[in-house]
Amino acid sequence: MNPEQFLDPELINTYVIPWAIRVVLALAILVIGRWVTKAIVRFAKRMMGKADVDAMLVSFLGNILYTALLLAVVIAALDQLGVQTTSLIAVFGAAGLAVGLALKDSLANFSSGVMLIIFRPFKVGDAIEAAGITGVVEEVRIFSTILRTGDNREIIVPNSHIYARPITNISARPTRRIDLVFGIGYDDDIRKAKQLIETAFAADERILTDPAPAISLAELADNSVNLNVRPWVNTEDYWSVRADLMERIKLSFDENGINIPYPQRDVHVHNVA
Repeated sequence: MNPEQFLDPELINTYVIPWAIRVVLALAILVIGRWVTKAIVRFAKRMMGKADVDAMLVSFLGNILYTALLLAVVIAALDQLGVQTTSLIAVFGAAGLAVGLALKDSLANFSSGVMLIIFRPFKVGDAIEAAGITGVVEEVRIFSTILRTGDNREIIVPNSHIYARPITNISARPTRRIDLVFGIGYDDDIRKAKQLIETAFAADERILTDPAPAISLAELADNSVNLNVRPWVNTEDYWSVRADLMERIKLSFDENGINIPYPQRDVHVHNVA
């Protein structure tokens, strides 16, 4: 082709100028759209921060919003250049569906993580029972939650396993009730046993008086008369008071002749001539 043909006014007016305008407009859409996208994301993050949304969730949702808006800007720029964006959107949709099916477990963990962060059934430092595991929450991530067990093991639990099942937040309330059952013999004095238990309560200042501790007859069992022993304590004192109280009551029963019976069987042997 002769170079002079490139300078043909008809060719310039028909092809060069319209394409140059399209390219300039597409670049303008990209530049302005990117700036607007950043402004929208900053505003959204600021609003979520004022609403006391978790910082990790703010960052994650901000990234998702930025990606979605930037993708819309790119599609608008391509449309300005004359690219068939309808087919492009269909391809993106099909690819997204395929990826979603391949990563359904990860997406379930992600959605559960978002719910845990939004609704906050527990926070870092709480002792919980979830997914059959008891431990202290170390960290709540988007896909998993880190728990530390009583023997200092670290367990990583997928968020979908936690959110889909009942969650017991052990440390959510400031006080807890200790539930113990003590069995005494049928020949022992119930009133005396109750008095000894009340004395054990009074000897431990960690046991609360409001709510008042309770002692009641639980059951006339096969081998013992069972008493429900239910004092209230501060949550952080639960395990130490429970252990000390059991030891104190056992020693007090021993010193005062109160029996704690256990199942036993009498075997009679008959000699047959």
